[in-house]
Amino acid sequence: MPRTSWIPQHVLVTRSAAELPHGRRIVERCEAAGVADIRLLPGDRLPSLTADTPRETYARAKATLAVVVAPPSKRTLQPIPPSADWRMDLAEGCPAHCQYCYLAGSLTGPPITRTYANLDDILGSIAPAVGHGAVTSGTDARGHEGTTFEVSCYTDPLALEHLTGSLAAAITHVGTSDLGGPAQLRFTTKFADVGPLLELPHHGRTRVRFSVNAASVERFEGGTARMPERIAALRALALAGYPVGLTIAPIMPVDGWREEYGALLDAVAAATDDVPGLDLTTELITHRFTPKSKEVLLGWYPRTKLEMDEDLRRQKRGKFGAVKHVYPAPVMRELRTWFDDALARRLPAARSLYWT
Repeated sequence: MPRTSWIPQHVLVTRSAAELPHGRRIVERCEAAGVADIRLLPGDRLPSLTADTPRETYARAKATLAVVVAPPSKRTLQPIPPSADWRMDLAEGCPAHCQYCYLAGSLTGPPITRTYANLDDILGSIAPAVGHGAVTSGTDARGHEGTTFEVSCYTDPLALEHLTGSLAAAITHVGTSDLGGPAQLRFTTKFADVGPLLELPHHGRTRVRFSVNAASVERFEGGTARMPERIAALRALALAGYPVGLTIAPIMPVDGWREEYGALLDAVAAATDDVPGLDLTTELITHRFTPKSKEVLLGWYPRTKLEMDEDLRRQKRGKFGAVKHVYPAPVMRELRTWFDDALARRLPAARSLYWT
């Protein structure tokens, strides 16, 4: 098992999850992985993981995997622009320790990782949604992707795959099922254990994107695969016929950023230069934070060196008035101009999906 494979200290299994075949398979995988503390709960409510300090709560939650049943509200597909037509959750929460974690402002409560035992119900929601959607389905720019389903909005599914098997099941389902029209599964990962995915009957219907970054930003990504491992995994999947992608995120104008991002793109170019029929996309996301996420992240990582200075940012408001602190317009223009030129020169075959 790779050195970055997460082995939780504690696994909590709700009664309803334990009654489902996939839930029992997850328990068996956790036992095989050597988890000593597996608790079958008498009901469907998880015990409180709140400790005396935010840091202690964080540590306790991050060491715990909960096997639960996703309620109907969690199984309702939601649009997820600019990535995909629909968000589909196999799990919620992530075992990595990224000091800029965007989930800090998106999820409530301690950052426990929950994996869903009612996988058949979740996969059953795909076919009725095929042919509907406004991001890729029916559009001129990305219509060839079919109806797209993003499974990494609230988790890194590859980080959990050795414990759940959910990702392989989803890839196989989309790759082999008659869904009534073209469809594509999508996920982004910072992990590299792709061996179990290479022989799956994916039939080109799953795009795997690797979250990559400059060396100075990688130091904020604790508990993840290192950048050369991710790039090697991207190459392996591309050689296995998967459409692949780069999620360059979060982009930060750190000292020497041009040289560091240039080296990153050169490494990807070298790894993919001889891949036949390479299907490579790029998605570029600059760093941003909200007042809530900053507060949570400073509770989790009180000694972080991550820049979250409101005086160096401009405010951007969402459609419901939520505030995000993003880079000033001149910085954004400089970053985008450089990346547009660098990608055109270093990865001319890559197709850019969006910049934000």
